[in-house]
Parts: sequence; C-alpha cells; structure tokens
Amino acid sequence: MSTTTTTIKPAVATDVPPPPAVVAKVRAQLRSGIDRAAGYLGMLGLGWIAPVARLAIGVNPREQLGQIWTQLGVPLAAIVTFLVLWAWVAPSVQTSLGAVPGPAQVWAEAQNLTADHVAERARAAAFYERQAQRNAERLAEDPNAEIKSRSYTGKPTYFDQIATSLITVFTGFVLAALIAVPLGILCGLSQTINAALNPLIQVFKPVSPLAWLPIVTMVVSAVYTSANPMFEKSFLNSAITVTLCSLWPTLINTAIGVSSIDKDLTNVGRVLQLTTWTKVRKLVLPSALPYIFTGLRLSLGVGWMVLIAAEMLAQNPGLGKFVWDEFQNGSSSSLARIMVAVFTIGIIGFVLDRSMMALQSAVTHSATR
Repeated sequence: MSTTTTTIKPAVATDVPPPPAVVAKVRAQLRSGIDRAAGYLGMLGLGWIAPVARLAIGVNPREQLGQIWTQLGVPLAAIVTFLVLWAWVAPSVQTSLGAVPGPAQVWAEAQNLTADHVAERARAAAFYERQAQRNAERLAEDPNAEIKSRSYTGKPTYFDQIATSLITVFTGFVLAALIAVPLGILCGLSQTINAALNPLIQVFKPVSPLAWLPIVTMVVSAVYTSANPMFEKSFLNSAITVTLCSLWPTLINTAIGVSSIDKDLTNVGRVLQLTTWTKVRKLVLPSALPYIFTGLRLSLGVGWMVLIAAEMLAQNPGLGKFVWDEFQNGSSSSLARIMVAVFTIGIIGFVLDRSMMALQSAVTHSATR
C-alpha cells in the first residue's frame, strides 16, 4: 500500500497594498515637485496644470477644483463667449471687402494658408529633385561638365513671412540689448553720465517708428553699398528701426535697477577694493537683474509692434507686408486672412512675453506662484 504525500504551499499575496506611510511619502514628494513647477507653469500661461496634477494625487479636491475653474474654466468661458459674440455680430458688419468674417471663415483661411505652405514646400522639393537629377545625368555624360545649382524662387508663404519677422525682431532686439544694458549700467553708476544722456533719452524715446524708418532707409541705402551684400537692405532697415525704438525701456530700467542697489553692497565693494568690472559682475548685475529683465520684456514687446508697422510702411518682407498685400489685394478672402495675421501677431507677442518671463525666472531663480 503506497502513501501519497501532498505538499501544500502557503498562499502568497501578490496584490498587497503599500503601507500608508509609503503612500504619504510618495504623495508628499509628488506635491513638492508640483509646487516647485507651479511658478514656471504660471509664467508660461499654464498655471492650471498644477491644480490638475494636485487633484490627480488627491490633494484637497475642493480647493483644486476651485483653482482649475479660476485658471482654466473662466478663461475658456470668456474665449467661448467672445467667439459666440463675434460669430453673431460679424455678418451684420459690412465693409468694402464684404461682411466681416466670423470665426469659422478665419479658421478656414488659416487652414488654407497652411495648405499653401505645404504645397509650396512640395514644389520646392520637386524643383531641387529635378535639378539634382539633371546634374547627375550631365555628370554621367561628361564627368568634367560644369554643374549649376539654382535656388528655388517661389513666393514666400505665410509661415515664411512669420519666420522673417521673428528673425528680424530678434536681431533688432539683441542689438538694442547690447547697446542699452551697458549704457544703463553706466547711467546707474555715474550721475554725470546719467545727466549727460538723460536729455537725449527723453527726446528720442517717444519718436515713432514711422519717423525713424525714412531716415534709416536713406542712411542704409547710402552706406550699405556692397556689390555682394551679406544682408538684404530691407532686413537691415527693419532691424535697425526695431533697435532704435526698443532700446529705451531696457536702458531706463537698467539705469533704475543699478542706481537703486543696496548701498551696503556698494560699501562692501569699496572695503574689498574690488575693480570696477568685478563690482559690476558680482554686485551690480545680480541686484539689477529683475529690472533689466523687466526692461527687456518691454523692449521685446515694443520691438514686435514696431516691426509690424515698419514692414507695412516700407513693404519689407514679413507679417506686416502680408497684411498690407492682402489689404491691397481686395479679394473675398483678404479680410479673413488679415484677421488670421492679427491673431498670429497677438499670439506670437504673448509667447515672446511669456518666454522672457520664463528666462527671467531661470536666470534670477524668482519663479512665483
């Protein structure tokens, strides 16, 4: 008679929940990370992400829902209300180009402009492909044949105009910053230099870009006479006009920031016998950075507005020229395309401002909720 022995293995729990202490620790770490990111998200216009993330980990749901409604629900409700009123009022407003287009027509034209850009890029790619094929066939017949490469000369698309305007405004803005920040530091450190430059600043600061542009155009045309220029004259005209109009906010704010630094820091510099450059680098700049970035933000906003006006007046490539060309075109879709450009200009201006705020926070470590 045989005996069979059966071994019973103990049951192993595979879905044991983690201890409450571990859950609380992980939740605290997640909340700490969310709180650190909240300031940067707010400066980027994405502050509503923080309460959504807190709600996801169960942190005070009622408070987070209130913040989500305030930071996301209210703005969305305002946008929807604006779109509804726009769609309702637009058909009743008649212009020389027809009725004012509603949101649907503007969105349709935005899609058409995108499709035009894609089609133009396809034509450019086909052009270069045909050129490469012809050159390859010519080299196959004669390895010593002279190969000619030509650039595609199609019309600039809407997105090309945006890129041109962005390159121009950043060029003018950087030139303005390189001039304004050193001059502002000198004005803040020396009352004599400030007294000498202040009258000139007050005279030139309110001058309109429409007044600067003819002068800049004539000077550039007279001075920049290279047979093979590195930059187009239209680009220089717009960039220099942006520089002349946008350097003043940075210059003034830098001077104010430097002149208002704590006197104790200045006294410490004297006691330690720091050189002028060391004092500026170690004491002045760190204290004045918030003022400098405020000036840079204002200058970038002014430069963006000035650029559009300069492009319209001088017919220089960019979004301003696009708006003027559509106005002169007078087709049934022109007004909708102009409104697409208006929204584009506004959105880009918003993004530029938020980007400068984020850069300021990264440099000065001053992100706030």
